[in-house]
Amino acid sequence: MRLKGSCLCTAVRYEVDQLDSPIAHCHCVTCRKANAAAFASTARIARDHFHLTAGADKLSAFESSPGRFRRFCASCGTHIVAERAEQPFVVLRVATLDDDPSTRPVVHIWTSHNVPWLADEGLPQFPEWPPGL
Repeated sequence: MRLKGSCLCTAVRYEVDQLDSPIAHCHCVTCRKANAAAFASTARIARDHFHLTAGADKLSAFESSPGRFRRFCASCGTHIVAERAEQPFVVLRVATLDDDPSTRPVVHIWTSHNVPWLADEGLPQFPEWPPGL
């Protein structure tokens, strides 16, 4: 079953045939900075399993380290994949999937780069906005 995904503005859309690795939460500095989040949820996708269906003209790239390109929507900034040309896969930002991949993350990686404020300290949780905001 193909999974559909898109950027925030939906200018860039894609389909993947399957996730070719388990989902991992990456805490490395470049993933944190590129995604403006404490970590990025990622999975490898074989190149022939990734299909860009719209927005090729909107896809821009940034070389975050030698030979590693992060591809994102030039309109809204959503980071879609990271890749190295010599590798047979791309690294998908799982949060851009519109469909449920029916699998859950199995590991946190690069936790040596964790930010000090990231902790599960039992903060209150709300399904939407908290009361009064």
